[in-house]
Amino acid sequence: MDLFAKCSSFRRPEELMQLGIYPYFQPIAESEGTEVEIHGRRLLMIGSNNYLGITHDPRVQEAAVEAVQRYGSGCTGSRFLNGTLELHERLEAELADFLGREAALVFTTGFQTNLGVISSLVGRGDTVYCDRENHASIMDGCRLSYGEILKFRHNDMEELGRLLAEQSPARRGGQLIVVDGVFSMLGDLADIPSIVELAKRFDARTLIDDAHAVGVLGKTGKGTAEHFGLDSEIDLILGTFSKSFGSIGGYVAGNREVISYVKHHARSMIFSASLPPSSVAATLKALEIIRTEPERRRKLRKNADYLRRGFQELGFDTGPSRTPIIPILVGDQEATFRFWRELFEAGLFTNPVTSPAVPKGMDLIRTSVMATHSREQLDRVLETVARIARELRLVA
Repeated sequence: MDLFAKCSSFRRPEELMQLGIYPYFQPIAESEGTEVEIHGRRLLMIGSNNYLGITHDPRVQEAAVEAVQRYGSGCTGSRFLNGTLELHERLEAELADFLGREAALVFTTGFQTNLGVISSLVGRGDTVYCDRENHASIMDGCRLSYGEILKFRHNDMEELGRLLAEQSPARRGGQLIVVDGVFSMLGDLADIPSIVELAKRFDARTLIDDAHAVGVLGKTGKGTAEHFGLDSEIDLILGTFSKSFGSIGGYVAGNREVISYVKHHARSMIFSASLPPSSVAATLKALEIIRTEPERRRKLRKNADYLRRGFQELGFDTGPSRTPIIPILVGDQEATFRFWRELFEAGLFTNPVTSPAVPKGMDLIRTSVMATHSREQLDRVLETVARIARELRLVA
């Protein structure tokens, strides 16, 4: 059989294009944060992970430009060899201080961070426990490891406890529990208190991917563990700069010895070119803003609560969301794509999400709020969603 045969038989994108409802790879020509231009039309952006609205902050932009002028456009090498700048080490030190950890390590992307951290720490004889709705990068990091992978139902602490108990009598290797702090499609939180309790009971280590939580949750923006008052109880905090930090890159923070081990064993870092200076400088400035401007988090929470309540009053099921990620559950793929298309034509940029990003039958429109959205913009979102949903008979 020809290796490429599967490619010629893959027709779903073309079928959706013919129906006029193909939703992906929309080319943004211009962006102002809360508004974007696509194909010459202005749309209200309600589908970005730019939670704090930092991407267009003049201070962040200026920091990126200055870094390019000083260091050039890229590092042209891996961190391991010629690609480490003083900027990288400064960012790592400031991240560690912010998160209350001994050390931190920066990767080129958040995806690479999960690949490198999990695969380097979990070896033969070890076991990793993974929520079934964890991000794809966590799943792939587990697959790249040589350890046993045990998945538990989403946020099902009873099943996690049973799996840990079953492994305990014969266990010889180490154990790692890995979860997203905030789950990126439904916007719900991991049960951190129960995970901490189970980890202590069964002598397991913990890793939280707080990509969608750092800068958003917690009194000082440290994320999910701080939100629950347990920030000192988690072994490793992992995240990305492509959400609240408004840049790109990833990081892990924890015990100095563990970070040093990952630094010298994570293939996704050792064999990748390092984060470019513009991204590092932008992230440093964003971190400063996160630490010194808590009013952004307060505004973000108010905006998220307002939009979520508005959707619910219209009759939508917003699932278990407790964050700026607010899903509108539809349940059927084609209906979701048609809903997305009508919203797009009406001037709203949202994200249609279907299997495998969510379980089958849980297709949804993913909306996400920014601190920089005005009340008038959120009212426009609610009015437009209500009108389109009634036209499509998704609500009464």
